[in-house]
Amino acid sequence: MSGVRVSVVRKDIKNLHLGVYPPDGRVRVAAPSAVSDAAVRVAVIKNLAWIKRQRSSFEGQSRQSSREMVSGESHYFLGRRYRLRVVETEGAGRIVLRTRTILELHARAGSESAQRERILMRWYREQLRELVRPLLTSWQRTLGVEIAAWGIKRMKTQWGACNVTARRIWLNLELAKKPLSCIEYVVVHELVHLITRHHGERFTALMDRHLPKWRFLRQELNATPLAEEDWKPLPG
Repeated sequence: MSGVRVSVVRKDIKNLHLGVYPPDGRVRVAAPSAVSDAAVRVAVIKNLAWIKRQRSSFEGQSRQSSREMVSGESHYFLGRRYRLRVVETEGAGRIVLRTRTILELHARAGSESAQRERILMRWYREQLRELVRPLLTSWQRTLGVEIAAWGIKRMKTQWGACNVTARRIWLNLELAKKPLSCIEYVVVHELVHLITRHHGERFTALMDRHLPKWRFLRQELNATPLAEEDWKPLPG
């Protein structure tokens, strides 16, 4: 299909779902087990024009380049773009949001980029933890579920993960750069997995009932500036 990468996942669902994902326009088809490979191929061919439009839109997306942690760089927090200003200090490293456009990184003179990045990542983790805690409390009550533990870590292929057996949720540190509404979407998505493991009709119905705009939020999450890593959009 002329350069279009297609992955097919068989699921216990009634309808075929087709998606195009950043950063390189990978095509993913979720197909009912009873649908033949030939039928999947026909569905992709019929939607080639739409697929090409989606792939073209990704080419114009902003993408974070490799970070050198120097003044003038762009960094993101809660969906907003900030210019980095490095300030030399004798004290402990810290981050200050000086204005709605300036993010100050206070670091010791002569500190290397890796040291400065650790300061920023630590701040991201602290901010994300404070934002997620009340969301988890509220949504556990709403959904009638209870987790045993949750945490934040850097993940290369997922925005979030749920270990249903251990009732443990992990959230990607990269979410600190995304709008709060997108963070909430990921939280709800993972909590719903405590009710149903798979992205079938029950999962969709629960998301529709409790977070009606979840499809829009998923799209917004995948459309915000991408890091260099190949982030995998949440399915569903």
